[in-house]
Amino acid sequence: MPVTRAHYAEILCRLAGERGVGRHELIKAAGIRDAQLGHPDNFITLDQFTELCRQALARCGDPGLGLEFGKRLKFTAHGALSQAAISCDTLKQALRILIKYFRIRFAYMSLSFFIEGDEAVIQLDIHHDTEDLHRFNIEVVLASMMDVNALLFGQRLLDGGRCLVDYPSPETVEAYRQVFGDIVSFDNEVNQLRFRKHLLDLPMSLSNPVARRVAEAQCEEELRQMDASSSVTERVVRLLESVRDGRLLSLDDVAGQLHVSDRTLRRQLAAEGGRFQALQEAVRHRRALKLLRRNNLMAIDEIAEHLGYSDPSNFARAFRKWEGISPSAWRRLQQDWPD
Repeated sequence: MPVTRAHYAEILCRLAGERGVGRHELIKAAGIRDAQLGHPDNFITLDQFTELCRQALARCGDPGLGLEFGKRLKFTAHGALSQAAISCDTLKQALRILIKYFRIRFAYMSLSFFIEGDEAVIQLDIHHDTEDLHRFNIEVVLASMMDVNALLFGQRLLDGGRCLVDYPSPETVEAYRQVFGDIVSFDNEVNQLRFRKHLLDLPMSLSNPVARRVAEAQCEEELRQMDASSSVTERVVRLLESVRDGRLLSLDDVAGQLHVSDRTLRRQLAAEGGRFQALQEAVRHRRALKLLRRNNLMAIDEIAEHLGYSDPSNFARAFRKWEGISPSAWRRLQQDWPD
């Protein structure tokens, strides 16, 4: 079962407490024992943490709580991950470290990095089925990254940079301006931080090769422990969701990345009550709902192609099997649903 560091929950409890929310009632509602939060090396389950976030949002009554929580997650909150990144020689090297080990702190999200024209792009993707926390999760990560950026580089990355998020603009954007300046844009297809690519060679002011090697070794050990404690099903789903260009990995692709044969992988999944094709379809289903819900600019045929269907009618048949109605009808229902 996916877990997260308990001190993230502790920081959120303190933030909620400042807003008049009782700690005991909050953690009790999330199914967390107080003793679980007493040590920075403790873990809580992902389900406990997401329920804590849900309860904090509801009880604080602040839809922008994620931004404030993200600002509270200073680089020291991420332990070895932050230490490894800030000890790198350049920003490019730091991003590689951050992306490689990001899931040891945020098991239900992933970061990717690429160059597009003159821009360097950091993209955030959510892989946990918590639609009601979608905006919250994005705000937490992006605000935390901007806080670390301000510490290391001041305003340099903001000059010519952009922040894109895939949800509608809130009623007031003042809190966003405090974090991102005037570079944030809403209602996009993606969640990204973009900056001028030549800044990738910026030297890191806290560069320390020895500290980086020590911290990276700790990250590697945490990643190994996480993989060892994960079920085969969880590891397969994580690999399937890691590809974001519409392509789905084949059984042979996944087996190769897990260093087992196709037959062994089938047997391991069967022992956990799963089938590879069913996991593929579940990932495709989640992607379809996300694209239909948040991307009114993409036509149904384009979504079908993005999901890897050679014929839109095949996508329509699969979607009817999943939801009982056509993709276009499902999209209309979402648009008509009151906020």
